[in-house]
Amino acid sequence: MTLSFGPSYVREIAPYIAGKPISEVAREFGLDETRIVKLASNENPYGMPESAKRAISRAVSELGRYPDANGFELKAALSQRYGVPAGWVTLGNGSNDILEIAAHAFVEKGQTVIYSQYSFAVYALATQGLGARAKVVPAVQYGHDLDAMLAAIDADTRLIFLANPNNPTGTFIPGPVLEAFLDKVPGNVVVVLDEAYTEYLAQDQRYDAISWVRRYPNLLVSRTFSKAFGLAGLRVGFAIAQPALTDLLNRLRQPFNVNTLAQAAAIAVLQDEAFLAKSAQTNAEGYRDLTTAFDRLGLEYVPSHGNFVLVRVGHDDNAGNQVNLALLKQGVIVRPVGNYGLPQWLRVTIGLPDENTAFLAALEKTLALA
Repeated sequence: MTLSFGPSYVREIAPYIAGKPISEVAREFGLDETRIVKLASNENPYGMPESAKRAISRAVSELGRYPDANGFELKAALSQRYGVPAGWVTLGNGSNDILEIAAHAFVEKGQTVIYSQYSFAVYALATQGLGARAKVVPAVQYGHDLDAMLAAIDADTRLIFLANPNNPTGTFIPGPVLEAFLDKVPGNVVVVLDEAYTEYLAQDQRYDAISWVRRYPNLLVSRTFSKAFGLAGLRVGFAIAQPALTDLLNRLRQPFNVNTLAQAAAIAVLQDEAFLAKSAQTNAEGYRDLTTAFDRLGLEYVPSHGNFVLVRVGHDDNAGNQVNLALLKQGVIVRPVGNYGLPQWLRVTIGLPDENTAFLAALEKTLALA
């Protein structure tokens, strides 16, 4: 007799698939780790800034003690930067943690969560893990259909996940359009606005979602230090919302969920405007280089506002996996997105110039042999 443990809706979850690490690819294909290019996980290609490294060095002596469970200094820094009370800030072990906590805080089993087709996989995982009911709204041009999302709201709806820019497609909702959407969402439905990539937006696209938190008690803005800030390995994110929401988040948040080194590094990089500016500029230049090459190669791609590009590499339903494997053999790691229902596409993180060049050379060689 086969024993089954746990509820069926948990057993049916397909585990999250992370990008392959460099060491695994080196072992699998017999490659030199130093020559492998990783453009799979939307990390900052500059890595951790020197400001964060210095802060970590100073904090190492405290590792024999537990972290500050309430993150007082980091919350104070976030409060000052974004102009909100420290009590409106919730810290997370990356923004993934924030998304999971929000689902558990606001949704009961059987209630409804709304998110878009082609949106971040964690929305589905968090929903299914609760035994909640997902309403997946069909995308329009690979992005959110806000009118359809509004129409999907019913009496059981408790949460809407909305990413801007969206991952994995890179699509963007202009601020005024997003604000008009928030005006129409019922007050008993929480909107989690996932802004993991907001630091990569061009200046003329910027809007102030955090100021909207004062007007919308049902709005939670989620952000991360894993992308533009370069702290992916330290796992630190945060949410900003009114106390009615943050109180519930903090009842569920694990004690010490953001470690001592992560808190110190986040405080430092939060003030490192030069690093952020350099990262954004390099990203914009890399985007132009990649999309110019895609145009030359006749490849369809989705215009992106993050630090990655979704590109179609064939028309066969196995095209993404085939091209991905060929790239891996050449020491280039990108992200196949068949699990998002996009089997003909790859998501490519924008890297440093030499990394982008290596990827494009490997891609062109692969497509020539197809």
